[in-house]
Amino acid sequence: MDIWEKLCQAAQAEYRPEELSPFIYAHHVVAAIEAEDGRIFTGFCIESASGVLNLCAERVAAVNMLSAGGGTFIRRIVAFRDTVPSSDVDVCNFLPCGACLDFFMQLDHRNKQTEILTDLASRKTVTVSELLPHFWGEERYKGGKI
Repeated sequence: MDIWEKLCQAAQAEYRPEELSPFIYAHHVVAAIEAEDGRIFTGFCIESASGVLNLCAERVAAVNMLSAGGGTFIRRIVAFRDTVPSSDVDVCNFLPCGACLDFFMQLDHRNKQTEILTDLASRKTVTVSELLPHFWGEERYKGGKI
């Protein structure tokens, strides 16, 4: 089993759509990320009646990584609803939203190299920098403050 299969399996374990309250729906989008040290962290979407309170599965996985001491660099990400990334499904179903991409870049400049799985069968990926080619914060990283 390669890393992509491990990530998909870890994320799939989180998939169990449920209404947590009349306002919160969760576990219908799942994600798994591989940290720099090889550990895998998972997350699931928490969708509220007020869109500004939504938490994407990818960001939840990243926060889980941070809280467990997994660092800030994300090697790989997989995210999906009920089926793993496949060329049979619109690729947009597997890509992080703009807020997630921006969060990853703010977390660590190296996250521009993070691979995102778009098709498990072919192991096709896209990088954060391909999806967010003009990150607004590049100048701060060039300043060397971190």
